Amino acid sequence: MIYLDNAATTKPLAEAFERARIYAEEKFYNPSALYSEGYAMQGELKTARSALLSKVTDESAFELIFTSCGTESDNQAIFAFARRGNAVTTTGEHSAVFAAFAELKNRGIAEPRYAPLQKDGRVDVDKLLSLVDEKTSFVSVMHVNNEIGSINDINTIAKLLKQKNPRTIFHSDGVQAYGKIPFKLCKEVDLYSVSAHKIGGLKGVGALIKRKSLVLSPYIIGGGQESGRRSGTENTFGIKQFEYAAESKFKDLKTDFERLKVYREKLWERLDKEVYARISPVEGTPYILTVSAIGLRGEILLHMANDKGLIVGTGSACSSNAKTRYSKVVLACGYDEKTADGVLRLSFSAQTTEEEIDQAAEILNEIGRDLKRRMQ
Repeated sequence: MIYLDNAATTKPLAEAFERARIYAEEKFYNPSALYSEGYAMQGELKTARSALLSKVTDESAFELIFTSCGTESDNQAIFAFARRGNAVTTTGEHSAVFAAFAELKNRGIAEPRYAPLQKDGRVDVDKLLSLVDEKTSFVSVMHVNNEIGSINDINTIAKLLKQKNPRTIFHSDGVQAYGKIPFKLCKEVDLYSVSAHKIGGLKGVGALIKRKSLVLSPYIIGGGQESGRRSGTENTFGIKQFEYAAESKFKDLKTDFERLKVYREKLWERLDKEVYARISPVEGTPYILTVSAIGLRGEILLHMANDKGLIVGTGSACSSNAKTRYSKVVLACGYDEKTADGVLRLSFSAQTTEEEIDQAAEILNEIGRDLKRRMQ
């Protein structure tokens, strides 16, 4: 089976899993316990926190709060700081942000405003800034788009935002960026969401990186874990596995980045242009290639590929239960419904091989030509 849906989730890294196994089998103690074994787990969490944070920013200015996933991290950021006036985001956000912004309006908390995307999937920065005024409490812009792979320059956006309204809190969903593209967060980025299972970690572990000077209200209340900012017994095993997976990913980050860029372009070059049109920008993440079999159903092609041993996606897995069958991100980029209906997302991991790329191209061409013949 060839697996090219890594933007949805990745296979846990075996080495990281084995290194962390001791925290499931022997060092399973509750980090909040008062006995020495439990207290020692607090030290292990501190080590993991520091390791994960230091990969992308200065530990003296930022801190990290463990959560259950990227969605929870996004929600905590939004509902903690979008509390008045208006809040601005883009039309290309993950549903964890997009739906949360809709809820701001439903609850009468803040007026949601949406900046449009450019054809390549990046936010139109000028139009984003035009929506910001003295009443804007919160802005959220995705770092790497999860459906088509566009990369927003969040550091530049954050700096421009602070020039216009220094009081506005800036957040970015970094789930598809952390451990995949080279970057460092600037001090103008206030909040940043990450997730373990996108880089070989386990599902059920995420984190919210925040600027230390921000006072964060807890989203989940109870036992006061994570220094009172996120209650719930910490998943030490999952957190340590996240730490070790990130260690592996960042060690080879630049090498994997360049290699997968070659693989992505090779796959695109081998695809039949009579069947497939490219959606993903060349300047986007090398981990995602999104195409459209215009006039065909992407969902049908997905199942045909699956029958031949190739797993791909049609967009965000978190949007698979949406009422509309069309990707809102692709439509927001200006494509028509016919194009949006034929979308396939091919996403890679560091473990993807060149042989798999070759085989995937053969399968996609075969099923695309077959379905096109049947539709004529």
